[in-house]
Amino acid sequence: MIECRHVGPSVIDFRTLSVSENLPISFLRGCGLPDILIDYLPSLRGDAIQFYSCFISYSAKDQVFADRLHADLQNKGVWCWFAPHNLPIGAKTWDAIDEAIRLRDKLLLILSKASIASEWVEDEVNKAYAEERSRKEVILFPIRIDEAVMTTAEPWAAKLRDQRNIGDFRQWKRPSEYQKSLDRLLRDLKAERGK
Repeated sequence: MIECRHVGPSVIDFRTLSVSENLPISFLRGCGLPDILIDYLPSLRGDAIQFYSCFISYSAKDQVFADRLHADLQNKGVWCWFAPHNLPIGAKTWDAIDEAIRLRDKLLLILSKASIASEWVEDEVNKAYAEERSRKEVILFPIRIDEAVMTTAEPWAAKLRDQRNIGDFRQWKRPSEYQKSLDRLLRDLKAERGK
């Protein structure tokens, strides 16, 4: 993995952006590009948008995994709304989260013992179900990092287990297994043509 440290202001112009493909999101952010511009860079270059945008829902207790997944998805070109980075200071939390879910193509749900116990995560899942009814398309993309969803009696999580195929990231600490799971997720997040 290539690392870039910004020790001073970096300048990047449109010509550089138009001829450079797959610049790391961290580099673009370090140059001061706002997320909204980063999100639309492929279309400005005339490229088709390759992946659905995502809202990542998780428990703060799963922060290490969530940070890793967020960074890897961003570096592969998946634009993700992620509360630690994207929630404006002073924003009304629920309003900002509700808007972020509505404006993203998918809700990527990280299921774990901690997230199943989280009322915040449950509310985000309910908002995703409402968006699915409104849009008449699949919004919720669940993945698991432990066995909790397969054994829980929590009604909303049991419903999810019974109705959805859940991606498997239980072996995320093993690099090769994590990469296989990430590749599968990226395959499933590819945007359909015409979207």
